[in-house]
Amino acid sequence: MKTEDLLSLLATRVDAEKIQNPMRRYGLAVMSAMALATALMAELLGVRSTLARDLSVPMFWTKEAFCAVLGAAGLVGAARLARPGSRLGWVRVGLAGPLLAMWLLAAVALVMSEAQDRRALIFGDTASACPFWITLISAPLFVSIFWAMRGLAPTRLWLAGAAGGTAAGALGALVYSLHCPELAAPFLGIWYVLGILIPTGVGALLGPTLLRW
Repeated sequence: MKTEDLLSLLATRVDAEKIQNPMRRYGLAVMSAMALATALMAELLGVRSTLARDLSVPMFWTKEAFCAVLGAAGLVGAARLARPGSRLGWVRVGLAGPLLAMWLLAAVALVMSEAQDRRALIFGDTASACPFWITLISAPLFVSIFWAMRGLAPTRLWLAGAAGGTAAGALGALVYSLHCPELAAPFLGIWYVLGILIPTGVGALLGPTLLRW
């Protein structure tokens, strides 16, 4: 092997390790925070007693997919924005798609329902508490994601912060959904989205401070 080839190979391995080690830390931070958020939800609220029955309801899986896809898109977006020169790619679609689909479902549900039933579809029984609990449960995820992002050298700090907040909020909503009995699309399209937007806004606001390196 020529000396130039050996040096090129070693440089490639070093670059790969520089990328893999922070990303491994990022993945471990998210998994650990998910476990902590789940434990926090179980301790403060408890898993709802009707969960086993709800597994057979299509709207339950729609709610789970809504939160999961937003969470995955937020995580990918945060990881990419935390590395200089990375592009968002499909992340915009991954964030906009679930929102538009849920709002479309909500509009259909409201149009097809009786006038006297629409308030219940929008507010359910837990509208006043839902955004608060999502924000609280997302706190461990928010801290862990921001801690991991600092190791990836972000440059667009407010945007990276917003993406990290979105990931935390959506994954917090996913955990909270194991307690929440609400399944109506109008409720999810308003109050779950609000619960996700709060960490997003906080992340955008604090990103320039927390992610500075």
